[in-house]
Amino acid sequence: MQQYSLSLSDQDDKLIHQGIIAPLRAYNQSQAVPSEHRPLVIAIRDKDEQVIGGLWGHTHFDWLFTELLVVPESLRGQGIGTALIKQAEQEAILRGCHGAWLDTFEFQARGFYEQLGYSCFGELADYPKGFARFFMQKRLVSSTPPEKNL
Repeated sequence: MQQYSLSLSDQDDKLIHQGIIAPLRAYNQSQAVPSEHRPLVIAIRDKDEQVIGGLWGHTHFDWLFTELLVVPESLRGQGIGTALIKQAEQEAILRGCHGAWLDTFEFQARGFYEQLGYSCFGELADYPKGFARFFMQKRLVSSTPPEKNL
């Protein structure tokens, strides 16, 4: 039997994260259709080229996952959030994705995502206490018909 120890930490150690995720990804790839995990990042930069918001996600198993979407308060209401989502979805379609998913808190942007065609497929109540966390998805459809083989 292999010897081991358990160690608890509250540190965001990238090497430990890599040590945990690498074998999980390898196992997942062995069980499912191979799919490249590719970051998808769209940054909003100010006049000094400093990142002040944007979209952070990845494509994997033919789905786009949006992990973070932040539009600075001073830029809200100008269509920037919509532009970020649409650009990410278009890139995901180019990468062969057929769906997109994300999560949002009750006090954040569920209505915004619903206006963009996302629907709720799950809810986690009291996360944080007194609020809910919503899991949302959208089917992606290419605007161009597939090429026909002649």
